[in-house]
Amino acid sequence: MNIAFALKKLHLKCNLFEGFYKFREVFFKHQFAKMGLLTEGSPLSWEETKALAEHVRQHGVEQFINLYRKLRDRTGDVLKWGDEVEYIIVKFDDDNQRATVSLRADEILPELQKKEVEDPENVKSLWRPEYGAYMIEGTPGKPYGGLLAHFNIVEANMKFRRAEASTLLKDGEVIMSITNFPRLGCPGFTTPPYVATPGKGVTMSHFFPDDGIYPGHPRFKTLTSNIRNRRGEKVAINLPIYRDTNTKIPVDNYHELEKGVARPDCVYMDAMGFGMGCCCLQLTFQACCIIEARTLYDQLAPLCPIMLALSAASPIYRGYLTDVDCRWNVISASVDDRTRQERGVEPLTHDKFRIQKSRYDSIDSYLSPEHEKYNDIPIVHDPAIYRRLREGGIDHPLALHVAHLFIRDSVSLFSEKVNQDDSNDTDHFENIQSTNWQTMRFKPPPPNSPIGWRVEFRPCEAQLTDFENAAYVCFVVLLTRVILSYRLTFVMPISKVDENMQRAQKRGACTQQRFWWRRDVRSPDADHYAEMSLDEIVNGKDGVFPGLIPLIETYLSGMDVDADTHCSVQQYLKLIQRRASGEISTMATWMRDFVTKHPQYQKDSVVTERINYDLLKTAHGIQTGNIPAPTLLGSSNISKTNEDIPKAFTKMMNRDCP
Repeated sequence: MNIAFALKKLHLKCNLFEGFYKFREVFFKHQFAKMGLLTEGSPLSWEETKALAEHVRQHGVEQFINLYRKLRDRTGDVLKWGDEVEYIIVKFDDDNQRATVSLRADEILPELQKKEVEDPENVKSLWRPEYGAYMIEGTPGKPYGGLLAHFNIVEANMKFRRAEASTLLKDGEVIMSITNFPRLGCPGFTTPPYVATPGKGVTMSHFFPDDGIYPGHPRFKTLTSNIRNRRGEKVAINLPIYRDTNTKIPVDNYHELEKGVARPDCVYMDAMGFGMGCCCLQLTFQACCIIEARTLYDQLAPLCPIMLALSAASPIYRGYLTDVDCRWNVISASVDDRTRQERGVEPLTHDKFRIQKSRYDSIDSYLSPEHEKYNDIPIVHDPAIYRRLREGGIDHPLALHVAHLFIRDSVSLFSEKVNQDDSNDTDHFENIQSTNWQTMRFKPPPPNSPIGWRVEFRPCEAQLTDFENAAYVCFVVLLTRVILSYRLTFVMPISKVDENMQRAQKRGACTQQRFWWRRDVRSPDADHYAEMSLDEIVNGKDGVFPGLIPLIETYLSGMDVDADTHCSVQQYLKLIQRRASGEISTMATWMRDFVTKHPQYQKDSVVTERINYDLLKTAHGIQTGNIPAPTLLGSSNISKTNEDIPKAFTKMMNRDCP
């Protein structure tokens, strides 16, 4: 193990800054593809897009084959990574004790992006639109690298982003990194107020007005309309209600208005905005080569449900307490464009496939050849595309992965992007790749760029404070280093990962659910699994599992870590450790407790305007450090102030070596 440590330290220090700053602009430019390529142009109607679906598929496959042939042997790229935090603009009306979402993203974003346009070499943060007209997304201006010192600047950069965006807010407005606005879809939930238009417009929603969609780019409304048109009906989201003493069943009358769609014992939602209008925390890593990228993709996949449960932060939807703690199934249903035949509601006649999952869901297969035996669920794929990929030199598991992604149609296409040069363009490939929103994403290098093979880690919910978001980011990044350094094996049958994804979303899952996990992660041949608590997985238990944090601490003990970085990392690990053990609560549990203990709560599962206002006011006070939150953060955590940006961060921004 000492040899492994020595080699790891040598790897981290060699050539770390080669191409770092050239890399930065392109790295983050290609991070903003969660809603599809943000291409400017003229969006096509659904009928036009549908007519070109096979054209996009066939040319997308050729583009991937050409890209793979050019770059499959690329190696030597160093670790680069970055985070993405999404925020909601909340408006407090203190006179009337109301909180709403402020639809000002299209005003704020151009101002935030001015620095990027005017001085791209020295920008400290990058900003992009998200689905909601009340949402913005921020990333660091430069990717982080392999130095452990970079863990000491993550939180400071997050605070810088929040402070930067806050300078553009009006009176009563605040930026909050909450996963879901609790009364999204309730009457008057927006500022300015808009009314939903059921039966017409883009969403045809009973609850979510078209004005709630970001207006500054046509892709968002195009996606909304095309997903609904492809499905043949509105999307349908049914979340089980949290049953309290006075909870009414049926919840409301929508089971009568939407017969056969809305369930009487569920909170019903009918628009893409209820899912894509949620916020999350995501990470992207650059690997040294395609083999390492595939390894990270596979080994991080079983971690996705673990991190989803650990980051749970969204128990309230459309003004009701629900019996779930996470957003995942909400988003999955909100973009589910499968037809009735593809969903199995009707027999297949004109559609080609029975598809088990939405295009937003957990992965269905591992990518490394040595992990094929763990792909134990049917991988629905296009046989013709699979054959073409194999003919093009793509190995079986990777060809199966792409052929599985390409059972989907394009749901957003611009007239300017129809005809492309398949030797040099990849927009058709990315059109489908980037609208398969899965727990993990395998990302080939963009053409003619300094970026290498990457993976994106997508399950985490947005946390309330920068301290928490930084803790989750650093925890996952450290795990990638531990996995690669010790050659650990986390993979297990995909069916067990799927089971874990559903368990992870249940109320109180962090402390009350058990998850399938591999007992021996050091031996790739020891295929023994057990159901463990999050505490056992994260903190370890003698005779059961050593624990993720003890593995990280062992790794760190062999590294040169300066005192400041060591202090920061230990605080982050302590937060994760205490969350997993139940010593402190997840945001979801904290919110649920706040509501159920509120003096105006009627034990009816309803989150009223006043309760919502008090909840978000308190949350904002915690976020700013003005209100202590021992049950959420503990009583001893120390996080950096807005002014406390370490010298290492300033040096890096000035192109000096940290």
